[in-house]
Amino acid sequence: MAIKSKVIAVIPARWGSSRFPGKRLALIKGKPMIQWVFEQTSRAKSVSEVIIATDDSRILDAVNKFGGNAVMTSANHESGTDRVAEVIRNKNCEIVVNVQGDEPLIPPVNIDLVVQPLLEGIPESTVTLRILIKSYDNLLDRNITKVVVDKSSSALYFSKAMIPWDRDDTIQNSPVDPLKPFWYKHIGLYAYRKNFLMKFASLPISGLEQIEKLEQLRILDNGYKIKVVETKLDSIGVDCEEDLVMLEKRLAV
Repeated sequence: MAIKSKVIAVIPARWGSSRFPGKRLALIKGKPMIQWVFEQTSRAKSVSEVIIATDDSRILDAVNKFGGNAVMTSANHESGTDRVAEVIRNKNCEIVVNVQGDEPLIPPVNIDLVVQPLLEGIPESTVTLRILIKSYDNLLDRNITKVVVDKSSSALYFSKAMIPWDRDDTIQNSPVDPLKPFWYKHIGLYAYRKNFLMKFASLPISGLEQIEKLEQLRILDNGYKIKVVETKLDSIGVDCEEDLVMLEKRLAV
């Protein structure tokens, strides 16, 4: 199907990181991580243009070196969403995808999954992803964001805690039953209609967002809906050097 709407994917890539500063330039099989993300994103069929938004000349130089497309943005942004909004403010596009800059193996099909509902004209202006949680350990892991959806696959809530809460501890000593899909991991990939993204970026930080430290709760807190599409393909984020070692082992298989 021909894509009539222009879709721009923006990869926020700041230098700073509390656990792994400069990780976007960490080498993976001889290529900087940000190049992996750029190349994977460029393979998405729905994307017209890919832009890396950085706050550091070292990342800018590295992107230029491998022939990517990068722009400098303010160093004062509090979130990746703010950085994306700065980049696309004067861009001619209808749909914007916010791609995490530390997921070097992001499946291109996942990008197409979040874009497609907007191309089809759904009423929601934000789309993200979920994947079924299949282990109790992952369910309790506070590094994994969970999402609960309603029967139309719109988000009800996001949290690092286990939601919904298993009051009777029915699964504590047994595997999560994939035939009872209550528990989902949220994958932090977002597609927005441009006009809504600009509105979102202008909204003040909300109370729920402050408590959970999850930016997407600002959308729900202000009465807007988020469509959450299910995927079968997870993505590996690199938060620390240990994650990088695990990733390289996976690529060596």
